[in-house]
Amino acid sequence: MRLTEEQLAIINSSGNIKINAVAGSGKTTTIIEYAKLRSPDSRILYLAFNRSVRFEARKKFQAAGLKNVTIETAHSLAYRYIIKKSTYTLRVNGYKIYEIASLLGLKGNGDKHAELIVANHIKKFISIFCNSNASKVNQINYLDFVTDPEARKFVAAFYKYILEQTRLLLAKMDSGEIDVTHDFYLKKFQLSQPELNYDYILFDEGQDASPAMLDVFLRQKAVKVIVGDSNQQIYGWRNAVNSLEMVYYPVYTLSNSFRFGGEIAALASDILDMKKLLFTHEKVKITGSGAELNSGASAYLGRTNLGLLIKAIEQVESSKLKSLYFEGNFNSYTYAEEGTSLYDVLNLSNGENDRIRDVLLKSMSDLSELEEYVEKTDDLQLGMLLEIVREYGNSIPRIIKSIKDLHVEDSEKEKAEMIFSTVHKCKGMEYSQVYLVEDFITGKKLRDIINSKDESIPEIEKLNEEINLLYVAITRAKNKLYIPESLLPDNYPSSQHIQKLPSRQAKSTRSDSRNEGVKGYVKDFFKFDKTDDSPALKSTAFKDDHHWTNQQVLLLQKLHAGGSTLRQISKILSKSPGAIQIKLNKLRKEGL
Repeated sequence: MRLTEEQLAIINSSGNIKINAVAGSGKTTTIIEYAKLRSPDSRILYLAFNRSVRFEARKKFQAAGLKNVTIETAHSLAYRYIIKKSTYTLRVNGYKIYEIASLLGLKGNGDKHAELIVANHIKKFISIFCNSNASKVNQINYLDFVTDPEARKFVAAFYKYILEQTRLLLAKMDSGEIDVTHDFYLKKFQLSQPELNYDYILFDEGQDASPAMLDVFLRQKAVKVIVGDSNQQIYGWRNAVNSLEMVYYPVYTLSNSFRFGGEIAALASDILDMKKLLFTHEKVKITGSGAELNSGASAYLGRTNLGLLIKAIEQVESSKLKSLYFEGNFNSYTYAEEGTSLYDVLNLSNGENDRIRDVLLKSMSDLSELEEYVEKTDDLQLGMLLEIVREYGNSIPRIIKSIKDLHVEDSEKEKAEMIFSTVHKCKGMEYSQVYLVEDFITGKKLRDIINSKDESIPEIEKLNEEINLLYVAITRAKNKLYIPESLLPDNYPSSQHIQKLPSRQAKSTRSDSRNEGVKGYVKDFFKFDKTDDSPALKSTAFKDDHHWTNQQVLLLQKLHAGGSTLRQISKILSKSPGAIQIKLNKLRKEGL
């Protein structure tokens, strides 16, 4: 195997180093060669980003004959040091919102579901604290992490109570009174200031490390190597930080991508130039030297679950596909983290509460209560399910069955005619042909947001991460990229490996239909930007949703009978989809 000069410089380096590696640049190969050159008696720890990466890395290090390398994730390492050496019992799937409310005996203020809303914020507060490098809960200002105005108002009113109950739940775990969570033992590991008995520590995907794990890494006496791509940080919503930017070691680069050729490399670099609108940004050098391959998997990649599902439905409904595969299991696109299913939300929408399995939703009487809960908690995944129900209503069971009928097993993924994935779920993967869904940020949108005087515009870090998401999506392509024209820099030409697709955004936008201008767009695009694949939508205001004139009721019945969707009716009647569904349910019960 012939190594590049950049790779040789890294392999022959000494002392602590930082490696900034562009997509597809062979960083794992470089790390393996680095380990090979160290003494066979040296003890080496390789820290992988997640379990699947750990599994793949273990195979590669074993194939290289490296028996002196231990491969762990942050959590597997912490588990070995904390759980195995204690009497703690692990709550593998964590605590659900209603379980937290019950354990703490939470009380509300008379508002509907107030105790569950408080429990939701306690759960998030614990996650933020446990992944931070703070030593005490009160060193974290939880309000700094709450973005939705309604949620901020609620948290501000209950802040002292939320803080007290967060500390109490952690204390119950610490004393062994209740089972501990994964976040808890990781925090316990960091606070114990462990001394890891290794000569070298290789920290992969450093751009998405948690501050807690970065603190553990930096405290070690071993020679430390941290590697990643600062432009691939896309997990800020999981409390990850760009560790590469926070480590001041000598910098080495891997700028040569073996995944794709020069055309895709040039576009990837040009997309990153959008960061000049945010801060001082130096042109990123990316050299494409991938071999041309005309065969291999094809994939649709989207920023959000909603955008991806809409594209999949469009393809299935038009009978264009004979087989498909969703990265990360199709069910993960139809369930929220708490276990709430798309069917639960649909049953709530239809007033069929007896069919709801989820405890939280079963306590709600209609969609308006769920919408209020989503706003006050910033529960992004529930918001995504809510939006899918608004979009497709009672067509959902038929649509899901159609997709599942075409879905191949994991073992037959390579046989799928088309793969569907959000960017978060396909990180580290590559496909011969990539089609991008038109739900990423564009240069025009970015300029509109920056020039807006709206105080609610997203922070620079979030805008930076939006650009990173588009960059990661583009760099999954090995041979051909099919990209909507709106996502390209102005007047960007098509080429052999980059095919422009007609833009749909010119036809209509949600923010235009609501006459909210830039402010409406900001809300729409970033309302649900923190989830692993969350939708980019915000429900409309409820102010006059529950007052109906006879004329409006007649028009509603006519539109519904004519097959109009909830969203189409919403635009015509200027009422939220949730209020429309509630009214339809009442009319159905009244036999009208």
